[in-house]
Amino acid sequence: MKHTYLFLGILVLAAMVLMQQARAADTLLWNKYNDAGQKAYRDGRYVEAETLLRNAVEEAKKFDGPDPRLATSLNNLGELYRVQGKYSQAESLYQAALGILEKALGPEDPSVATPLNNLALLYRGTKQYAEAEQLYRRSLVIWFKAYGEENPNIAMGLNNLGELYRLQGRSAEAAPLYQSALIILHKTLGPDHPNVAIVLSNLASLYRDQGRYDDARSLYEHSLAIAEKAFGPEHPNVAINLNNLAALFTAQGHYVEAERLYRRSLQILEKVLSEDNPELATSLENYADLLRRMNRSSEAATLEARADAIRKKQSSRNPKGL
Repeated sequence: MKHTYLFLGILVLAAMVLMQQARAADTLLWNKYNDAGQKAYRDGRYVEAETLLRNAVEEAKKFDGPDPRLATSLNNLGELYRVQGKYSQAESLYQAALGILEKALGPEDPSVATPLNNLALLYRGTKQYAEAEQLYRRSLVIWFKAYGEENPNIAMGLNNLGELYRLQGRSAEAAPLYQSALIILHKTLGPDHPNVAIVLSNLASLYRDQGRYDDARSLYEHSLAIAEKAFGPEHPNVAINLNNLAALFTAQGHYVEAERLYRRSLQILEKVLSEDNPELATSLENYADLLRRMNRSSEAATLEARADAIRKKQSSRNPKGL
């Protein structure tokens, strides 16, 4: 009997070792897909990123219970879908990530604030401003409680709330949020971080809205320089910066300079984005507006037709009106 018990004990121990090894292998594979997927996303390689992030989700599903790693993968894939205009899919993934994190870590854990903030970004992009503001404020409260006042997450949360206010015409409320975000980012990440470029661009847009064109141009050009240094010349963020600067030149009547920037922006977006990406539609619409101002209506109509086709495809893909 003693030999039998010993044998069973050895079997149990061996099974436990094999199980631990399997879990370790699953973790390594998840890390591999997750890290590679995020890098591809940051580099603007969205097709590759989707495959890797989907693989990360499948690996994370193997973990026991409401595992935060699954929430991370769902949130990351949601972010990819959001920037591609797949809003309904992104919303579902954010909500699933939130449910897991709140169950696993509690509603006040700082990890919860990330999908909250991303869901707010989605709602801002679909003009659900009241819902977006509520989520931005909730995520900021969580981050302030967890990190204090000087944290990069808080900086970007302030920036995002400021952009929401700018889009609503609440410039007096937006400006101090951008300024606070810049102060925090300079202290925590340095003046050349890509997040600094995002805030500078948003503040430049505020100045453009106010007719402060010289101030806006200086910030747009600074933002563009940071983005090109961080990502290279053919990244979606660079194209967005070019598009913003071109819109400023259009408003100033500098049409030749504006067209040069719009052309470069479109070349980048057409190369790195899918044909139905909403960012591409925005660039086409802006360029078409410039062409109409230049009395080139036929060319403008061609671009407007492409943009309209993208918008219609977006509407059909997001039946909830997102």
